[in-house]
Amino acid sequence: MTARIPVGIVLNGVTGRMGYRQHLVRSLLAIREAGGVALKDGTYLWPEPVLVGRSEAKLRDVAERHGLTEWTTDLGAALARPDVSIYFDAQVTSEREKAIGLAIEAGKHIYTEKPLATTLHGAIELARAADAAGLRHGVVQDKLFLPGLRKLKRLVDGGFFGQILSVRGEFGYWVFEGDWQSAQRPSWNYRAADGGGIVVDMFPHWHYVLEQIFAPVTAVTAHVTTHIPRRWDEQGEPYEATADDAAYAIFELEGGVVAQINSSWAVRVNRDELVEFQVDGTHGSAVAGLRGCRIQPRAATPKPVWNPDLPVSHSFREQWQEVPDNEEYDNGFKAQWEMFLRHVAEDAPYTWDLWAGARGVQMAELGLQSAREGRRVEMTELDR
Repeated sequence: MTARIPVGIVLNGVTGRMGYRQHLVRSLLAIREAGGVALKDGTYLWPEPVLVGRSEAKLRDVAERHGLTEWTTDLGAALARPDVSIYFDAQVTSEREKAIGLAIEAGKHIYTEKPLATTLHGAIELARAADAAGLRHGVVQDKLFLPGLRKLKRLVDGGFFGQILSVRGEFGYWVFEGDWQSAQRPSWNYRAADGGGIVVDMFPHWHYVLEQIFAPVTAVTAHVTTHIPRRWDEQGEPYEATADDAAYAIFELEGGVVAQINSSWAVRVNRDELVEFQVDGTHGSAVAGLRGCRIQPRAATPKPVWNPDLPVSHSFREQWQEVPDNEEYDNGFKAQWEMFLRHVAEDAPYTWDLWAGARGVQMAELGLQSAREGRRVEMTELDR
């Protein structure tokens, strides 16, 4: 029988939507169903989740539903366990920094959802502390594993675009206010005091997408607003939305690439997917979403003619070619968990550490600063 090595993992915030659905069920439990994570020496890592949260009833329900026995509302007790080596955080943003700090003090390797912290200072302090303690650490950067963006990265790496000129991103959907129809997102997302806001939530995503697929971000110009100032919470009570629900930004990248990304929870979808990126280059263009990616190479680019006096006689969308899958795409959260577990167990390469998370927080802070001061703000190197 193949040797199986247990690895204890504290999952804090597992009763939330992302913590439960993506990280427990579709990642760690899916890894167990597949027999574990294969290592170079032929052994398999076997995740042993320790569920942590604030509600005993919810934790008990999750544990019983999946045949798990280890759960607690006492984070300190979970971190004190000698059979636990990894701490994972999927809590609300405002609670994350303190909990990760405790996990670092307890000597646990750190893996966390983003944003890493509510402030750049806090994010840097966590990264420094984890480095000083000699711990492995990583931040979830799930969108890099989306089939559409993996196809886009393949195009970039293969030189399809020639010189890349621009990136245009559209993200968002209409989040119901909560009065006549329940909202699709938790109410804390719209309260600044609880770490809410679309800039804090999405700019860290846009940072790693731009940095990892194209080039590092050098400057930010943003306009931020709260389109829907009044919403209703999970109990049907009205509250003031103090956090931004839309951001319109220009990001300057190394090499002269200009990226424009609109992010909004107050927009109705008229595109093929909830997020789409159009990349234009001298030799071709592409439009990538969550799963699909379409291209229009230079040699096959039609010759559009502006004539408002005649109706359009063709479909512009039909002039694009679909990029084939060419491989099977696993769940992105699961794939990144496997990479991080190998990183901890056998020092396998891993790019997205807490410093990457801190840079994402930095870009969010600069976006808010740009909007507040009405100016372009340069992005500088972090002081380690």
